[in-house]
Formats: sequence, C-alpha cells, structure tokens
Amino acid sequence: MLMLLIEMSLWVISAFLLSLAPLLTKSYKGCKCICANGVNSSKKTSSDSDSDLDTDSTTSLGIEKSSKMNGLSWWQKKLKRKSSFSISGIRKYRYNELKAATHNFTTSIGQGNASNFYKAKMPNGESHAIKVLATNVRQGKREFQAEAQLLARLHHRNLVNLVGYCIEKRQYMLVYAYMNNGSLATHLYSGKHEVLNWNVRFNIALDVASCLEYLHHGTVPPVVHRDIKSSNILLNSSMRARVTGFGVSRKETLRPHSYKVKGSFGYVDPEYILTRIYTTKSDVFSFGVLLFELIAGRTPKAGLLEYVELAVINTEGNSGWEELVDSRLEDEYYIQELNGMAALAYRCIDSSPINRPSMKDIVQELSQIRNFPNNCAMLEEVPISKYAYDIQNPMAGDGREEADDTSPVLLRCFSV
Repeated sequence: MLMLLIEMSLWVISAFLLSLAPLLTKSYKGCKCICANGVNSSKKTSSDSDSDLDTDSTTSLGIEKSSKMNGLSWWQKKLKRKSSFSISGIRKYRYNELKAATHNFTTSIGQGNASNFYKAKMPNGESHAIKVLATNVRQGKREFQAEAQLLARLHHRNLVNLVGYCIEKRQYMLVYAYMNNGSLATHLYSGKHEVLNWNVRFNIALDVASCLEYLHHGTVPPVVHRDIKSSNILLNSSMRARVTGFGVSRKETLRPHSYKVKGSFGYVDPEYILTRIYTTKSDVFSFGVLLFELIAGRTPKAGLLEYVELAVINTEGNSGWEELVDSRLEDEYYIQELNGMAALAYRCIDSSPINRPSMKDIVQELSQIRNFPNNCAMLEEVPISKYAYDIQNPMAGDGREEADDTSPVLLRCFSV
C-alpha cells in the first residue's frame, strides 16, 4: 500500500513536471530571445549611442565651433561698430587728411581743458578748425561723444557748424567751420584787436541769446550748454557771434548730479554749485555774466560781479549804469541800450533761479531795447563802420541777410 502511494506520488510529480516542460522550454526560448534581443539591443544602443555620441560630438563641436565663431563675430562686430562710427550727414575724415591740412598739427590756434585746436587748410581752399580731444583721459572720449552726437541734431545760425570728424589712430577729432575773427575773449582782453564798438557788442548779445533760446525752447528735450563764456563765443568775418564749447552740454535734468561741478570760474550759477542741479536758468546766469563782460570789458576773474554790485549801489536798478561801461568805448554808446542791457543782465544773475527771465523773454527784451533810443542826450549821424549794424534792422543775420559795409548810417548817442 505504501509502495502504491509512493508510485502514485512519483507519477503525479512526473506528470506535473512533464506538463511544465513546454512552458519551461518556451520560457527558456523567450529568455534567450530576450537576452539575445537585449544584447542586440545593447549593441544597437551602443551603436546608436556611438552614433548619438558622434552626433552629439559633432553637434557639441559644432556648437563650440559656432560659439567660438559667434564670439569672434561678436568681437568683430564690436570692433567694426567702433571703427565704423558715423554721424548722419557729417563727413568722416581720414587722419592723414587732417594731418596734412594742419602741417602735422603745427598750426595751433587754441587750447581747452581736454583738447587742442588747429587751423586746417583743406585741398579745396576752405579753412576749418580741428578740435583734437585728449586721448589719455576719459573726458576726451566723453566730450567727443557728447559734442558729436549733440551737434549732429542741432541746427542754428548762431552755432558753430560741425562739418566733419575723425576716429583713427586712437585719436578723436571734430572738424568745425573756421571762425576767422577768433573768440570774443581775445577781442575783449588780448589787446591785439581793434576795440569792439557798442553796436558789435549788442549784436553779439543778441546772437548768443538767440542761440540759447533755440537750445532751451527749440529742442526736445531742452539742451543746457553749461559753459557759456566769452572764450566759447566765436566771431565770423562779419563779426557775428557763433556759440561753441558743447563738450559738457547735456539735456536738462531736474535730478542732482554727484560728480564735480562743470563750467568755468566766474560764470557758474551759485545755485548749481549748491544743488548740483543744472537747468536752463543756470545758462541764464552765465549769460548775465557775459552781458556784463560786454558792457564793462572786464573778466569775471578780475572781480566783474563785485564791480557790478558796487555799481548797483549807485543805481536804481534800471538806470545810472554808466560808471560800469568799458572806458575804451569813450562814451560812444546808446544810453537806453546800456541801461536796458545792464538791468536785464542784473536780473539774469539773480540769486534765485525762479526770478531770472527765460531766454525767450531775454531775446524779446533785447530786441525791444534795440529799438531807436528816445532818451539820447545828443544825436550825431556817422558812417557805419565794418563792425556796426543798421539800427533800424537789429535782427540782421538771424536767418536773414547779414549787415555789411554798405548799410545805412546809424545814429550814435553820446552820454553827457
């Protein structure tokens, strides 16, 4: 019985194992297939991986190469931008052209804080003034950029025209129309020129005022010059004034600046020194100083404003300014114009900017003052000199024909 049970158990186990045989065989084949596929897949994956690696490598190298090329291209473009700087409508000169025109930069005609000026005789016979900005200081480059970009968009009869520029051999140069009568400062103080008569002085005041009116009221945003002074006023062959010196000019801002004060001693608005805010009224202050220069023939460095304050004591603000007049004029001036200009100048240098007139008001007032003087003590008819202008056409030269030696006679008013 026991033996029978054992045999039956063995048979059941055998039958069970036999029934599992096909399944085990299939599983084995499946496993083999799977393994085979896994190997093949692995090989393929490896191959694909190699291919991907090659692709990635190629792509990576391509990217790296492209990156390098792009980087190089970026620098090339940057260098190209630097070297191909251009100003629309303004000619770009070659360094050798200007070197030849200035005889290797030996024709010096002046010097600024960060620049030198040379007279250039161009092949076509025209004369230009070359402003070479200092390259060893940051101010030179900043001044070049500010002046070039600003003057490219400013157009007025009383501005010195920018006719060209040069950026080469690490040099920054601006080419201006040449003003053959030099600066107002040289005429007032050098002793090398004929004394400027009253008519010329008044016309210079009108010319500069007209230019500043344009900067303050004819541009958007308003431009403040920031360095109005007699050495920045140039005179052409007809003794008409042209304003230059735009290296520190900026658009008007009501925000204070932390950097050092810009401008020239004696002309700088005291309010600007305190607040570091430079507005159009700061230019008005400098213009008021310039008016007193024209009247007195005295520089701010020589105590001009102290001299003015002494004169104010003996005046009522509107008249009695005769003691301030440049003695070289020998009393040949219009009393009404003198008193009117001096009173206006005194309002321009008011300690409170809000009390100063605008340049639009100043141009209007100067034009009214220029009308025929009705309070002269004595009138005399004299031929007009090459420096004088028709009193009945005080605005000659403001976009109209400039006065010349054939203009009518003028009426000269003497103080008594």
